[in-house]
Amino acid sequence: MPNVIQTGLSSLLLSLTASLAMAAPFQAQIFDQQGQPVADAVLTLQGPPGKAALATKADMDQRNKEFAPHVMAVHTGTNVTFPNSDNIRHQVYSFSPAKRFELRLYEGTPTAPLLFDKAGIVVLGCNIHDWMLGYIYVTEDPWFATSDAKGQIKFADLPAGHYNVTLWHPQNADMATQSGGELVVADKAQEKSYSMTLQPLNPDAPSAPAPSAFGDAFGKAVRETEK
Repeated sequence: MPNVIQTGLSSLLLSLTASLAMAAPFQAQIFDQQGQPVADAVLTLQGPPGKAALATKADMDQRNKEFAPHVMAVHTGTNVTFPNSDNIRHQVYSFSPAKRFELRLYEGTPTAPLLFDKAGIVVLGCNIHDWMLGYIYVTEDPWFATSDAKGQIKFADLPAGHYNVTLWHPQNADMATQSGGELVVADKAQEKSYSMTLQPLNPDAPSAPAPSAFGDAFGKAVRETEK
């Protein structure tokens, strides 16, 4: 009798182990209300226990007077560095409750990264260039990604189970998150489309000035003054 019980327990453990080990690729395609692909959308998955391979460091660069990437998703506890790849100075700041900070006028890379340890949306700006806007989406969910230029997000090995999907984009109404419903992952690859209703960009928002010979000369003079 003990052997029968032991055999039964072993079979159950093997079954549970196999279930937990199952994983499958998952691809999301995100569209707006006009059916156009949405870039820079953040998709997060809250599901079965387990840990994803989470990065603890990230870079929010500044290139061509823009934040690069425009939208970045990180897990709570991530140290973010703000390198400046431009040949002019930037002064990065945020007043967002999830992370308030200011990096005074600088070139190159600050020596110390900033710890993002509170979930929420962090809106970035530059005191020198009003049109520069960037976003850091800080999440406690273990699985997350940002859509590419084609509106696609890919997870190579998503553990089997039930997940609650959340979607976010800077042009969401009131910058609120949006529910994407439930996702059930088994042992087969699957694809799923999501639709987002995005607000139009503010026409009064500052925009980068058009390049010109005068602008280039003025910029050079400013850079010389700042040295």
